[in-house]
Amino acid sequence: MKPLRVAMIGYGFMGRAHSNAYKRLTDFFPVQHKPVLQVACARNAEKAKAFADNWGYGRVETDWRKVVTADDVDLIDICTPNDTHQEIAIAAAQAGKMIVCEKPLARTVAEAQPMVDAVEKAGVPNMVWFNYRRVPAITLAKQLIDEGRIGRAFHFRSNFLQDWTISPDVPQGGAGLWRLDAAAAGSGVTGDLLAHNIDTAMWLNGPITRVVAKTETFVKERVHSLTGKVEKVGIDDACAFLCEFANGSLGVFESTRYARGHKALKTLELNGSEGSLSFNLEEMEYLDFFEYTQKESNTSTPSHLRGWRRIHVTNGEHPYMDKYWVPGLVVGYEHSFLNALADFVAGVESGKPTQPDFRSALQTQKVCEAVLQSAATGAWVETGATA
Repeated sequence: MKPLRVAMIGYGFMGRAHSNAYKRLTDFFPVQHKPVLQVACARNAEKAKAFADNWGYGRVETDWRKVVTADDVDLIDICTPNDTHQEIAIAAAQAGKMIVCEKPLARTVAEAQPMVDAVEKAGVPNMVWFNYRRVPAITLAKQLIDEGRIGRAFHFRSNFLQDWTISPDVPQGGAGLWRLDAAAAGSGVTGDLLAHNIDTAMWLNGPITRVVAKTETFVKERVHSLTGKVEKVGIDDACAFLCEFANGSLGVFESTRYARGHKALKTLELNGSEGSLSFNLEEMEYLDFFEYTQKESNTSTPSHLRGWRRIHVTNGEHPYMDKYWVPGLVVGYEHSFLNALADFVAGVESGKPTQPDFRSALQTQKVCEAVLQSAATGAWVETGATA
């Protein structure tokens, strides 16, 4: 096998999720490259060393600039706060490195576009970790849509609900809470949570062309963990928007961190002329399917048999599942990253770019920005997103 020498920039939750995927890749997927955990990089040397020792990285760096130009690194994995993505990615592209980046691609379209330009000019493989595409049930949903089993799309609805910021005592900023700091994150639930839903929606149902949105910040001021001062909160705690897709269907999206009792309720439903699909991340091994017209016979399902069907997505013929266990045994959240990495490495080996790449993630960024603009103005906003 050829070594794929990885540099992880960042050591938080996503750094762990990605590191797990690198360590297990060749255990499950017959690719030609074997990841080597080469460098762990973070500003805090002590925490970076603890992360490196735990996961087995060869060495620690505190300056990402040294990492992106290192001769013994092939792949840069950006797991840092959103405000640092652009500078690291552009430097890595100019150094000829492969790049995988956490979502969202950047804080704004203006930041994201030069990242796209840089990777395309350098011709380096690139991917954004919109890992929910690689949940087998969601990938199966894509397969059923592509097979024409849903027919003409009418409605797409999706939500992502959490409850971890309800207390006004939760501070903003710093290593663990940068997602509540607008300067670091760019936005709140729109960029952090809805970006996932938007990416999945456009992968399944095509471009979102225009939006009208409402956001709310329920706790207006929080102590900043870095300054110790009470400061205005600049991110959105909740967001809801209506949209139109290029195919003429309508969409409804909602996300919040104030849904008491929900930790990560992520759902989607697509209704079409010939059938419907529904998915719930809390039961991620299932895809619910309503079949009105049977594709093979092009006849309506008999009325006494018509109803929602729950597909247990664990069989060998289901997406990715032939790489894991026997039918009936489920995979989990961590496998979505492993599946994404396997597709990326396979793309490197075949020369066929893996999706979503930076340009695809730019389309999601355009929708997120249009949502925030609409929320500020109260008007419908064109997104400019393309397929």
